[in-house]
Amino acid sequence: MNFHTRDVNETPDRDEAAAALETLRAWAKTASEAEITQLDPAVARLVPGLLPVNYPSLSREYPENFAVDEAYKATLPDLQNGPSSLIRGAKQQIQHVGISNFRLPIRFHSKEGANLTLETSVTGTVSLEAEKKGINMSRIMRSFYKHAERTFSFEVIEAALDDYITDLDSFDARIQMRFSYPARVDSLRSGLSGYQYYDIALELVETNGVRQKIMHLDYVYSSTCPCSLELSEHARVTRGQLATPHSQRSVARISVEVDCNTDCLWFEDLIGLCRQAVPTETQVMVKREDEQAFAELNAANPIFVEDAARLFCEALLADHHVGDFRVVASHQESLHSHDAVSILTEGPTFAAQSLDPKLFNTLFHVG
Repeated sequence: MNFHTRDVNETPDRDEAAAALETLRAWAKTASEAEITQLDPAVARLVPGLLPVNYPSLSREYPENFAVDEAYKATLPDLQNGPSSLIRGAKQQIQHVGISNFRLPIRFHSKEGANLTLETSVTGTVSLEAEKKGINMSRIMRSFYKHAERTFSFEVIEAALDDYITDLDSFDARIQMRFSYPARVDSLRSGLSGYQYYDIALELVETNGVRQKIMHLDYVYSSTCPCSLELSEHARVTRGQLATPHSQRSVARISVEVDCNTDCLWFEDLIGLCRQAVPTETQVMVKREDEQAFAELNAANPIFVEDAARLFCEALLADHHVGDFRVVASHQESLHSHDAVSILTEGPTFAAQSLDPKLFNTLFHVG
């Protein structure tokens, strides 16, 4: 007689699995907790109405009236402030760690005496020593909120920086505040006026106990190519051929170390300095006479990107409020499929051998 035993390696089909599950459920209904645990605690999850072994009965309702006291807070885990044994990766100092694009309304004071409330994006960071696991990032926000109702200046930013350096027991720190600042600008000839919006950032940096106050401004202007202007005039004079020089919207990011030991460098002062250096700022309100004036203004001030960097530099060197500075200019060519760019720095603050690979991608203006 031949006996055929089933191959134990054969995969059961669905019907066989269902039958086995029913057998397991039937056994589990009469088995003790100890018997289930000895076999496999997960068996309880396969049996309808049977709670998992050693699994507590949990509430599924939100406890609206639950109040947290100091004793309860003391029991909460705090992984970021845990021991150095929890550090993952190299035990190395981190120069800056914190929060970016934390937004809130901030009051600023204009040169004319008005108070403006502007939506402001805040970046706050501190250094982290090699033996520390991490920081409590909400403390940066809480420190900033202590001062958010005050009209902001570099002195107020310093007070906020002091608070979170103390709260986080750190030695280096940075605050940067970004906002769009409105200023009313007159048209060239029609007598109209409108609001120009300037992307500005204030930055306070403390390194090794030394603090630096920095202001950044994006100044948007038109650049007419001198070469294209001369070639257009050549075609007109020699062949009676009408030609137009190419010009384009251009952006200069001006970053200056501010000396506040004397008097204040207002936002309006830095804007005016840029406008004096390169007067072809893009216009807000334009009628026909303004458009003609703008064409004449561009023809009177044709500039390559190298010229723009040096013109801004000349104006910055002449201002006693300004220490070290950097000029990053981008002429977004209407002739070429690429941009013309330049960088000029004065002093060690902004000197760098390497550049952010996407630095110039950020120099654009959306109308």
